[in-house]
Amino acid sequence: MFTFLLWCILFVICWPLALLALIAYPVVWLLLLPFRVIGVAVHGVLEIIYLGITLPFRLLASPFRI
Repeated sequence: MFTFLLWCILFVICWPLALLALIAYPVVWLLLLPFRVIGVAVHGVLEIIYLGITLPFRLLASPFRI
């Protein structure tokens, strides 16, 4: 909602720039989408490695609390 309000203010101040932003936003979102997917994949792999390394320590710290 805040972004829409900012866009409305920009539209009142400079409507060509606001229309350009409205057109460019989906293009930029599509260009950044692969980086988001890679970020999710890398985060998942690092989380699995972290859990694999810390699992023995967690099991030894409290053997009855899994």
